Amino acid sequence: MASFGLQPVQILGDQGSEERGSLARLSSFVGAIAIGDLVKTTLGPKGMDKILQSEGMGASQRGSITVTNDGATILKSVLVDNPAAKILIEISKVQDDVVGDGTTSVCVLASRLLREAEQLVNQRIHPQVIIQGFRKAAEVAKDALVEFANLRDAEDTDGVRNDLLNIARTTLSSKVVFHDKNFFAEMCVDAVMRLRGSTDLEAIQIIKKTGGSLRESFLAEGFILEKKIGVGQPKRIENARIMVANTAMDTDKVKIFSTRVRVDESAKVAEIEAAEKDKMRAKVEKILAHDINVFINRQLIYNYPEEIFADNGVMAIEHADFDGIERLAMVTGAEIVSTFDHPDKVTLGSCDLIEEILIGESKMIRFSGVAEGAACTIVLRGASKQLLDEAERSLHDALCVLSQAIGEPRTIYGGGASEIHMAAAVEAAASVQGDKQALAMEAFARALRQMPTILADNAGYDSAQLVAELKAAHASGSSSACLDMYNGCIGDAIDLGVLESYKVKSSVVSSAAEAAEMILRVDDVIRQPVRQRAQE
Repeated sequence: MASFGLQPVQILGDQGSEERGSLARLSSFVGAIAIGDLVKTTLGPKGMDKILQSEGMGASQRGSITVTNDGATILKSVLVDNPAAKILIEISKVQDDVVGDGTTSVCVLASRLLREAEQLVNQRIHPQVIIQGFRKAAEVAKDALVEFANLRDAEDTDGVRNDLLNIARTTLSSKVVFHDKNFFAEMCVDAVMRLRGSTDLEAIQIIKKTGGSLRESFLAEGFILEKKIGVGQPKRIENARIMVANTAMDTDKVKIFSTRVRVDESAKVAEIEAAEKDKMRAKVEKILAHDINVFINRQLIYNYPEEIFADNGVMAIEHADFDGIERLAMVTGAEIVSTFDHPDKVTLGSCDLIEEILIGESKMIRFSGVAEGAACTIVLRGASKQLLDEAERSLHDALCVLSQAIGEPRTIYGGGASEIHMAAAVEAAASVQGDKQALAMEAFARALRQMPTILADNAGYDSAQLVAELKAAHASGSSSACLDMYNGCIGDAIDLGVLESYKVKSSVVSSAAEAAEMILRVDDVIRQPVRQRAQE
């Protein structure tokens, strides 16, 4: 709304609103800080979990709960109206998609930067000055992180594996599998090492089966499909030649929409059924002409074609879910087909052995010796669905971090060591800046130092004392000093094995700084309802 003299002029349409200047900036600060405060208690090895309860309208959704401390899972489940809060949720989601971990850290650091920026704005420092200071501080912090990183020797196989195990343990320390982190770290490293440097995690499948304990989980070579083999068919096949298809195998029934068939005698019904059976037999014979001994279909396989497959010694597996069948096609080297007139143009899959196995009380099918040798399956056991879901999220984060860590040979010390080192470097650069940007750089350093403070607070320790001791240890030249969250004191990251991926930490600093800058640039929030379709 604009004002000329005493007469206000309405610029925006009906139900539109506008927040300007300090009011818009305050709204952004409050929203971003609130999102950071929402997830900060989940940070670190002693972080707490959140219960997310769905109040959906559908019967299947109503009352469903999720227990998690994964920042991305929490934030994507929260409906917010504040635009700045939505920006932080988005950077958390991107962090999860790109590197898999650090979703809580990036959100908390961005909110801390904005909390510091709010105080500077209240001191009449222009947002553009703060932005320039934050940019310089972020560059100094990233340069300090590069110097702080340890470069491992790629030829040292034992050293690489030891680093990966430490990174996995550090990642899993804040997860529900914390008490069995050594067990699951070994499992994750074994799975990722099979990828031979690839970052594509499609070859690693995770299956969840309730019952038993987490310690009963295991890593199986090859691919496991959660289906049963058809009735009367071989339960074990060696040197399998596999066709993966997505086609209707129920044409023995007339199922054309709105079709009505009228006959004047029952013999005509038998003729129709016989004709449909002939069509089905012809289709199955075309499939068998591909010289296969295993047929896997995404859709149902009705009794008659299943009987024909059994008579020809072909294992038929029906109703494989689409995600499962796509992954199966990838690991066996097959292509999903839907027509069978040209056997020479169809790519079949292969594996050494297909057999039916029993996991818990469920029958499953294991494919061993698949064409994609990296393929493996992690079978998770646990007491409840919620526990298994959270364990799956934990292992997914660890697998993502490990896959990135193999391609990035640099590691850094965790437990707050890197944040203290970066904060010291930023403060040193601020001391020679000589203008008001130095205040913003100092604020950036304070925000970095808040990360180990939150770690200590979440563990119930005296954060002020611990962070002061940690800062003094780094100032005296002990670069590997870190927070020992198990004993409530300052420890050595090398002795404790607290390692983090350089790529994850670098992404956290960059993304948080960019998100804070984007929100700081805002001086006007315009809200307008969705334009309604004109009534004719």
